[in-house]
Amino acid sequence: MAVVSTSLASQLSAVRLSGSNSDISQTLLQNVRSQIRLASSRKGSRGVVTMAGSGKFFVGGNWKCNGTKESITKLVADLNNAKLEDDVDIVVAPPFVYIDQVKSSLASRIEISAQNSWVSKGGAFTGEISVEQLKDLGCKWVILGHSERRHIIGEDDQFIGKKASYALSEGLGVIACIGELLEEREAGKTFDVCFRQLKAFADAVPSWDDIVIAYEPVWAIGTGKVASPEQAQEVHAAVRDWLKKNVSPEVASKTRIIYGGSVNGSNCAELAKKEDIDGFLVGGASLKGPEFGTIVNSVTAKKVAA
Repeated sequence: MAVVSTSLASQLSAVRLSGSNSDISQTLLQNVRSQIRLASSRKGSRGVVTMAGSGKFFVGGNWKCNGTKESITKLVADLNNAKLEDDVDIVVAPPFVYIDQVKSSLASRIEISAQNSWVSKGGAFTGEISVEQLKDLGCKWVILGHSERRHIIGEDDQFIGKKASYALSEGLGVIACIGELLEEREAGKTFDVCFRQLKAFADAVPSWDDIVIAYEPVWAIGTGKVASPEQAQEVHAAVRDWLKKNVSPEVASKTRIIYGGSVNGSNCAELAKKEDIDGFLVGGASLKGPEFGTIVNSVTAKKVAA
């Protein structure tokens, strides 16, 4: 804690001086809390990197609206030929129209996720895809709450929570995405946004047994920008703390919290070293078989650093 004590003291003084300006005060308090969390997360380091949670390392590949039959055939072949570490849960999410192709040709240890699902049983909902149809194709997971669904399609927290509840009730695992916009981070609202999105899931879901949380800062998705390992760890630790206080210590321990946002083969190892980062949700780099393999194998960064 001594490492940041001078900085904290000066910022706390600034908070007191700015008491009449609530916006400035809130931003400064956010910075102070961030530094306290970061200092706390460094305490007790002994050169051994562990996972704060008890779940298995998890890496998902979100192929988004990309690919053709030909390119996906090559990608699947690359994944089948990759040497992948055993102690990782691996999931890929092809576009819906290629799920059957991928399921029938991909190695069985890699599970299939959908990128979206409807909020209830199928029926007269033009263009939507039901959980029942996804299960029929062999999907085990679905990605819900992705920022592109929130900010482009316009899905709100409560609607996403209902989707998650229905998917879980029908036996699909949920990769539950949360994350802040750039202006929200700059305004010191990162935790407020993430906690609000988490609460919408918590209010709706029957259980956390089959949920993986994906923290994806919107400003880092597809931009080439990536949260620093320290920035990502700070939010992941805060999310785990929120789960501990608002759900249960058991759920906080066993729920995997993975990071997404311009993850690639070059930055994954440093991110993976952080104790609250339990894996990754990968976008563009998941379309490159060898690079995705490198990201999967970054689990080795969790082991003893000599």
